[in-house]
Amino acid sequence: MFGEVPLDIILLFMLYAGATVTDVIACIYLLLRRGNAFAPDVTPPVRLRWWTAAFFASMVLSHVWYMPTAVLTSNDDIRLSLLVGGLLDCMTVIPLAMVVFFCMLQDRRRPLWPVSVMVAPLVVGMAVGVASRSDAVMSMMMVYFLLLGIGLLIYMVCAIRQYGRWLRDNYADLEHKEVWQSFVVVALILLMFGIYVGDVGSPAYEYIVQALNIVLVCCLLWRVETLSDLSISQPLPISVEKETAATDEIEGDAEHQLSDGENHSSDGLSDAALDDIGTLLQQHCIDTQLYLQHDLTVTQLAQIIGTNRTYLGQYFSRQDTTYNAYINNLRINYFVSLYREAVAAQRPFSAKQLANDSGYRSYSTFSLAFKQRIGQSVTAWMRHAVR
Repeated sequence: MFGEVPLDIILLFMLYAGATVTDVIACIYLLLRRGNAFAPDVTPPVRLRWWTAAFFASMVLSHVWYMPTAVLTSNDDIRLSLLVGGLLDCMTVIPLAMVVFFCMLQDRRRPLWPVSVMVAPLVVGMAVGVASRSDAVMSMMMVYFLLLGIGLLIYMVCAIRQYGRWLRDNYADLEHKEVWQSFVVVALILLMFGIYVGDVGSPAYEYIVQALNIVLVCCLLWRVETLSDLSISQPLPISVEKETAATDEIEGDAEHQLSDGENHSSDGLSDAALDDIGTLLQQHCIDTQLYLQHDLTVTQLAQIIGTNRTYLGQYFSRQDTTYNAYINNLRINYFVSLYREAVAAQRPFSAKQLANDSGYRSYSTFSLAFKQRIGQSVTAWMRHAVR
């Protein structure tokens, strides 16, 4: 029986089946598993988890539709099956992929209706193409398909850069928060788009798309499960005494200068208010070594020192720095002091342990921050440091 079926058809069917099983397992995992097998200490966004499961489910349905195409013999039947499958993909796989991208960015809750607006012309055009079997219509839809992919890439590049700036302005630790890995997902999706548009129906197309599907599922599943839900409020690391006097002094100074025009600055803070915030940071962040607290947010720090997040953000902006850079600078200085103390006392130590004592859970994160701050790698600096 199997001898009558061409080997390439058998291999293609097996690859299709493997990709479909991968999609099914990923979908069931996201829907049913409560814990996180990839990063147990991370709580991923529920919204992103459900939408990604829906995306995987749509890919399963797509595979189920396309699978019989491998055994069709009539060119007309094959063409019709591919056209209808393309229409179904435009209605499910493509918009859900875009929604997943939007949900990765947590700086704000982006509306999802623009996805429908962008995909609607494609769906209508594909429906017309299926009904008329017009090559001209399908060619126009392929062009729109490519333009949609290019537009999505441009949007994601800009949005991810903006999201990165937002993270640095609000979080001391960026582990499990950054989404630069989304560039990989976008690249895979667009590569599939390009192959889909440029070489539909060839054996190479079929093999490459299914292989990319498996890679995409693994990459996306890892990204979803290792991305922290930033909407979850973390408890303050220390008890906070109300700093009413300090807050009133800073806010009152800002309101006064806005009303009388004295020492007016673009961000609304006077030099006196800046000095007050600097003093509060010295007292409540530096002197107490609060910066060693992992995952301290700018909102928490503002509450602890007795001001608000807006004024503290303006303070860092006026200092030409970001909140993340400010905390990293304090932590790296602390690492240097720990290193010199250990060397002077001739105590055994490791750079990883000192980094952990300096507030870093991830050594790779510390290593990158250290090189940006000092201009050398950790090992190179330690090799040349004065002992």
